[in-house]
Amino acid sequence: MKAWTATDVPTLPHPGGRLLVHDTALDDLVPVLPDADEARLYVCGITPYDATHLGHANTYLAFDLLQRALLDCGYRVTFTQNVTDVDDPLLERAEATGVDWRELADDQVQLFRDDMTALRVIPPQHYVGAVESIPAVVDLIESLKLTGAIYQVDDPDYPDWYFEVHRAPGFGRLSKLSDAEAREVFAERGGDPDRPGKRDPLDCLVWRMARPGEPAWDSRLGRGRPGWHIECTAIALQHLGADFDVQGGGSDLVFPHHEMCAAEGAVATRQPFAKVYVHAGMVGLHGEKMSKSKGNLVLVSRLRASGADPMAIRLALLAHHYRSDWEWTAADLPRAQARLDAWRAAVVRSSAPDAAPLIAAMREALRADLNAPAVLDRVDEWAASEGDDSAAAAEVAQAVDALLGVRL
Repeated sequence: MKAWTATDVPTLPHPGGRLLVHDTALDDLVPVLPDADEARLYVCGITPYDATHLGHANTYLAFDLLQRALLDCGYRVTFTQNVTDVDDPLLERAEATGVDWRELADDQVQLFRDDMTALRVIPPQHYVGAVESIPAVVDLIESLKLTGAIYQVDDPDYPDWYFEVHRAPGFGRLSKLSDAEAREVFAERGGDPDRPGKRDPLDCLVWRMARPGEPAWDSRLGRGRPGWHIECTAIALQHLGADFDVQGGGSDLVFPHHEMCAAEGAVATRQPFAKVYVHAGMVGLHGEKMSKSKGNLVLVSRLRASGADPMAIRLALLAHHYRSDWEWTAADLPRAQARLDAWRAAVVRSSAPDAAPLIAAMREALRADLNAPAVLDRVDEWAASEGDDSAAAAEVAQAVDALLGVRL
């Protein structure tokens, strides 16, 4: 599957330094310390049945900031992202709308590409759909079978394959939920804790045997399709290897999705799945988390179609720290557009304040857990100040582009 159009990222003078991010597993700031000069990043992608709302955009901008900070620290970034282009929500939407599920997925993936291009999000080198990853998924399940962690439920009609989560050492350390809490969240987020025949209520589906009317593929496991978690585990291991640097996504993926991926990866490789787990906060609307299931969405494509500048959309999202939960309001976009206008007016001046202190402050804030709001405040201060440096405006425009992804 092809990704979206690449955006140029300027290289600032004097790259280097250390990036700290919040690790969900440790609940603390930790350094991202890639092996050699390559940082390996996996960010969970969309299920393409209604893309792209501002909650999506908020998450992908967070990890775009992470990429930009890593690049500015002097690392190469190998970035992988999946697309869950076959799953129950997609199939349900296709049936409800009378559209073929493949056509719906293709249309929504292209819309997502267009939105990411407009927002100047750096694309992944590996953009991989669940369907195309089926051979890798089957291979991974076969490997896990050798450890004894894979079993079939005793169901004469649908003997689905499951992963025994408690085979993984430290299962639960990421989410830190009690057993009762985990079961409740599992049921809310696509799990089946009450399925008869499972060894443990939290064991997760890895291969769903074919049902009438559902898409399915032949495999050594029987005709069927992948479960959700095993898809990301297989794609990440195939393209990044074990113990990669950062696993990322929205905070609603901590459990069960990232917990399950970590468990599957650890059992399969006998190594940690990822070194650091980073999660973006949720964006709300009218008092609830913005989500496709609730239908309370503000779509990036609709904002763009109404004439909103994508750079103003980007600034509206960056005005909130990536880990915070916050509420989108009608004031966010006009406020961001005013900020963008002020910055654009500042960078066309013939002289301006020295850029070096500002760029140093921008770097310092981003390397301290991607503190974009602090960066925006510092650029505001610079734009409102007077100076006599004839080269500063161009230098600041380049830094804002490189570090924030905002083209002035």
